[in-house]
Amino acid sequence: GLRVVLWLAGCEHHCKNCQNPVTWDPDGGLPFDEAAKAEIYEELDKEYVSGITFSGGDPLLLRNREELTEFLKEIKKNYPEKTIWLYTGYLWDDVQDLELIQYLDVLVDGRFVEELKDNSLPWKGSANQRVIDVQKTRELGQIVLYA
Repeated sequence: GLRVVLWLAGCEHHCKNCQNPVTWDPDGGLPFDEAAKAEIYEELDKEYVSGITFSGGDPLLLRNREELTEFLKEIKKNYPEKTIWLYTGYLWDDVQDLELIQYLDVLVDGRFVEELKDNSLPWKGSANQRVIDVQKTRELGQIVLYA
């Protein structure tokens, strides 16, 4: 299905040959205001939109986390049938205890590594990254990859 995507500004990973280095500047981009939120909700209201994906930059940059947590909570409450995906350069072990994790369906973790780039991999750019089924992982207490 189709998805809404929100790119968050700010990234400290600076991966070699990043697909989106313009998002590294934490003060770049446009402010996330009520109009932007309303636009996202308008898209999520569409039946054929299956969910929302957060990318960047890195959505889990420390300064993004508080506001992002509140937004994820709202989305999950208002659109429980929509899936929430998030891409981060951080590893699962480093972020699994964050409050916002409970609102995610899929987390793609790990930095992009140019030497491990593989365009045939679904949903990720390099072989070191993992596409994690967050809810099953939380339930079982061990990483379960999304299939």
